[in-house]
Amino acid sequence: MKFVPALALAAVALFTQPAMARPLQCAPYAREHSAIDLHGNAATWWGQAEGTYARGKTPMTGSVLVFKATGAMPVGHVAVVSKIVDERHVVLNHANWSRPGMIEKSAMAEDVSANGDWSSVRVWYAPTQSLGLRTSPTFGFIYAPGAAAADQKPGLPSDTFQAAFAQLPSQG
Repeated sequence: MKFVPALALAAVALFTQPAMARPLQCAPYAREHSAIDLHGNAATWWGQAEGTYARGKTPMTGSVLVFKATGAMPVGHVAVVSKIVDERHVVLNHANWSRPGMIEKSAMAEDVSANGDWSSVRVWYAPTQSLGLRTSPTFGFIYAPGAAAADQKPGLPSDTFQAAFAQLPSQG
């Protein structure tokens, strides 16, 4: 029965795994890279912000875009607006979108809502190197304390969107 100790060692090795660090999630990333100090699942941020932070439907640099929970995103998602391109396009910095734990900077997001209110967006998806095919519903934007109304103006005219999009770094 010399194979029993070897079998026992194999079983221990199979069930004993080194501690693995969890991939970075979107909420801790957004909290660390914005002036919004909220906790918990991303989809709860919108309700938590009420009475503490200003909220709205217009993107502002430094604001946090809050995604609703869906079947594909059961706890929602949050992303920090780093640049406003035009009325329908912003650049986001976020984590855990294209793959678990991946940090993406300069990820384009497009407002595809019928009313231009950012209630539905498409976001850059690294595996396809394009805006994702799936539309994602959002609550809107949570604004940093003291955010100025002037920040709401687009950073570039609409006709320069294609040039700005072409200059974004590859997300890989």
